[in-house]
Amino acid sequence: MQNNRNYFIAIALSVLIVLAWQFFYMNPRLEAQRQAEQAAKLQQQSQQAQTTQAPAAGAGAAVNGSLPAGGQTAPTVLTRDQSVAKTSSSRVVIDTPALAGSINLEGARLDDLRLKTYHETVDKSSPIITLFSPADTKDGYFTELGYVGSDATGAVPGPSTMWTLSSGDKLTDKTPVTLSYTNDKGITFSRTISVDDRYMFTITDKIANSGQAPVSLSSYGRVTRYNKPETPSAYVLHEGFIGVIGDDGLIETKYAATEKEATTPAKSTGGWLGMTDKYWAATMVPPQSTAYDARFSHFSDGTPRYQADYKQDAVTVAPSQSIELKNLVFAGAKEVPVIDRYETSYSIPRFDRLIDWGWFYFITKPMFKLMDFFFRYFGNFGVAILCTTIVVKALFFPLASKQYASMANMKRMQPKMEELKAKFGDDRMALQQATMQLYKEEKINPIAGCWPVLLQIPIFFSLYKVIYITIEMRHAPFFGWIQDLSAPDPTSIVNLFGLLPFAAPTILHLGVWPMIMGVTMFLQMRMNPTPPDPTQAMIFTWMPLVFMFMLASFPAGLVIYWAWNNTLSVIQQSIIMRRHGVKVELFDNLKGLFKRKPAPSK
Repeated sequence: MQNNRNYFIAIALSVLIVLAWQFFYMNPRLEAQRQAEQAAKLQQQSQQAQTTQAPAAGAGAAVNGSLPAGGQTAPTVLTRDQSVAKTSSSRVVIDTPALAGSINLEGARLDDLRLKTYHETVDKSSPIITLFSPADTKDGYFTELGYVGSDATGAVPGPSTMWTLSSGDKLTDKTPVTLSYTNDKGITFSRTISVDDRYMFTITDKIANSGQAPVSLSSYGRVTRYNKPETPSAYVLHEGFIGVIGDDGLIETKYAATEKEATTPAKSTGGWLGMTDKYWAATMVPPQSTAYDARFSHFSDGTPRYQADYKQDAVTVAPSQSIELKNLVFAGAKEVPVIDRYETSYSIPRFDRLIDWGWFYFITKPMFKLMDFFFRYFGNFGVAILCTTIVVKALFFPLASKQYASMANMKRMQPKMEELKAKFGDDRMALQQATMQLYKEEKINPIAGCWPVLLQIPIFFSLYKVIYITIEMRHAPFFGWIQDLSAPDPTSIVNLFGLLPFAAPTILHLGVWPMIMGVTMFLQMRMNPTPPDPTQAMIFTWMPLVFMFMLASFPAGLVIYWAWNNTLSVIQQSIIMRRHGVKVELFDNLKGLFKRKPAPSK
């Protein structure tokens, strides 16, 4: 008893030291670092606003002898509204059920795009999500298609080309627009832009040569952004450059990696490339029959920027002839059904990998499909998580039955194990051999109880991925105070679940659902006999508390799953143990936990 008390005191002191260190040292240090980074960022923006910057290589220039120019930097840094208003006379409005924005006729650039059906917060009155912004803003992010020519072709469409709107006055999901440009060599470029009711743009270029000699030119496309996502990256999620390119297959490159060295896959035909965030993406699908060079890179000249680009092999247009090139541009939310539909209808190879399903793709995506099925039936993703948990428990019922049967057999053998310990004493080798012989005679596999746990680890991780990465979970409500299953439980015991007017420190944040999960975990662990070793018993006692704090910062949907899974496990284990004639230890263990042990006699 004295030893156990010392253990508890040591753990309590350790926890207090960790909490004090986090609260008084780490939190102020992180806050100071955040403020310093914010001040440096504001200073950089101020310098950019005061300094006229020289533009980078323009249209027709090449980097490393093959790919198109890095981009064009802006002379000043404007707000987004100022930039759009400044060029309003040279813009074509975009208005679809899912998108709002405009096309900049300078460069025929998609640089003004917002997502109508998604808001910045759970509050429906909050601003809608902004995806693309003009290059002369601090959050410049855009997509552009152009050409690389030569002296023979004359000026070809690039970043500074001013296109003319030749037909249509607004781009909608039912009305395309057509832009045109004719250079001094008699080459006419006619660009038809259409968009569906979600996020896929189709850009069809017709190039007509009215000159006397054949001309060769190469098309290029680029997605350029000036800032990385503000939210910190997570280990389980890829944000950055992405593409499926030829024999290289799926390529995922972090932004930081390109700051050291550009990624240049081998020349290939077919595929797609671009940039992805947690919920949003911008990608290009080049003409699938012409080979191209691709690149993921970072440019530090002028305004630092990240760029995914490609340059296709040259095509030749004979005199008095024309050719047609078709590109696709996806810019929007990574909705699973929409992405899957695009992969099928446009024959885009492995386009579904735009969503980061992870290593357990073969489990994670079916897990989402199952949850989505229940969501469409019940209309609540929280209920869908509960139903999915029941299905998973049913699938693992045979394994769980073997696990609990193994535990029952191990418990039945406990008296014989105690006899062997008394017989062999400190002779560990002889005790181990005798124990293995006993297992063999009784046909007991001690590892059998571990397999169900090991096999459920990928299931748990896959469910975590689904809740964390899929946009369908974003701002999806459950019941009561849970209005976003992808965010942590907002309540906290420290401020009496919102009754006190202050926010709890992150390290102390402990909501209602993590506490429910901790209680269910505690009950589940009390289903089995208390370990005779005091250290193991102490670990089993404190583990639920540790997990409560660990999962407090996890998405609420995952915590709800774990609590519900624990509850089902308690019920399941009770049924199986009774079938095998084994006593359920739950109530006896709970009584023993709160029963005062008699003091040892002197």
